[in-house]
Amino acid sequence: MEKRDEPIIKTLMKTNEVFRREQETHQRYERLLEEFNRRSHLTTDEELERKKVQKLKLAGKDRMARLIFEYRRDHPTADEGTPDAQ
Repeated sequence: MEKRDEPIIKTLMKTNEVFRREQETHQRYERLLEEFNRRSHLTTDEELERKKVQKLKLAGKDRMARLIFEYRRDHPTADEGTPDAQ
């Protein structure tokens, strides 16, 4: 997500339960991937799990991007620093 999305993300974190859950899940997947990446060797099962987590994280990011797009569409002045961006 881009820097210009930050005000919208802050708004959605406060007002949109779905977005908030997606963000929390995204962070949880990020921590899991960091754990996998710290290991020097992964078993076959761990490698499969890592790939699964990567896909789930990406799918969640896509869903969050969609929610940001929808917010921007429904609040066209949000990028102009108006109260909608608050």
